[in-house]
Amino acid sequence: MTLAAMSTFLAPPGARRALAAVGVALLAGLLLIACVSDEPLRAWLILLTGPLPELRLAADGSWHWRRLVRFGTVLQDTVTLSLLGLAVLIPFRARQFALGADGQLFLGALGGALVGLAWSGPGWMALPLAAMAAMLAGGLWGAATGILKWRCGANEMVVSLMLNLVAIEIYRLAIMTWLRDPGAGFPATPFLPPQASFAPLIANTGVSAMLAAAPLAVLAVALLLGRTTLGYEIRVTGAAPGFAATAGLPVGRAMILSMALGGVLAGLAGFHIGHAVLGRLPVDLAPGLGFEGLLVALLARHQPRAIIGAAFFYAWLRAGGQAMERSTDVAREIALVLQALVIVLVMAERWPWRKESA
Repeated sequence: MTLAAMSTFLAPPGARRALAAVGVALLAGLLLIACVSDEPLRAWLILLTGPLPELRLAADGSWHWRRLVRFGTVLQDTVTLSLLGLAVLIPFRARQFALGADGQLFLGALGGALVGLAWSGPGWMALPLAAMAAMLAGGLWGAATGILKWRCGANEMVVSLMLNLVAIEIYRLAIMTWLRDPGAGFPATPFLPPQASFAPLIANTGVSAMLAAAPLAVLAVALLLGRTTLGYEIRVTGAAPGFAATAGLPVGRAMILSMALGGVLAGLAGFHIGHAVLGRLPVDLAPGLGFEGLLVALLARHQPRAIIGAAFFYAWLRAGGQAMERSTDVAREIALVLQALVIVLVMAERWPWRKESA
């Protein structure tokens, strides 16, 4: 293999252009910070390096790590955002613009917690059964959007957004009415038993064995879309729905299953939040996580293999923005603007500005 061929294999032209777009966005972020800060370079460097752990020498001569909790937050958010990005990506590949990952995440978290709190059988079965319940709840909620789209002609964006509201209210009702811990100082479930929760790999963080879920999910989705009959049906339905219907492909099945599979992954993200990150479910989870999954899918340009990198970068900027807010005179909202700039430039890089020659 020649050096040029190896370079193309390791960094395809599309990936290099996307990285160039990210670099331009980061430089634009520096200019933006310079407009609002007295120390723009320092603030920009903290934004980029704030989540990085630091090895320091203590007074007794021993070495210890600092900022591991912040770095652990990046890792746990990467898992959640990777799963949510894949949950959005699969329906998008079938040209279904469903926005129901939020509701599917809430119901997945609720389904997993119900099993985790109620299970009294062998301890080794608690986590697998809770994960299955979470994925089933999310998958059924996702399939409901697909069924309403196929059978009733309902707009999937409107239906999924409305079902989000229904799912969140079901979640809150369950926490407030049936699962509330009377000894807690705020509306929340009891802590999940040890056999139904993951032990942290980094102290005081939600980093756990669920780290393996992100690459396994990416591999599963890549194999599904690229190596299976269902994946072919989903891709053809998204690329040429008229051709798919004319050729006799089951367009309705592809539509419904793409949304159901997206719901399965969103439900798994809810399971991760409940059983690995929080250890219990409060009455309100972080709002808008499903929409952040949409941004990750856009940043990855709907390619499964790029999801983890996009999720890690997004989580890194979010943690860096928090560090920048605490250490400088720049508000965290600047990091949100920078995230938007990155996504806009990465998507604009794909725009066909010039017509290809015939």
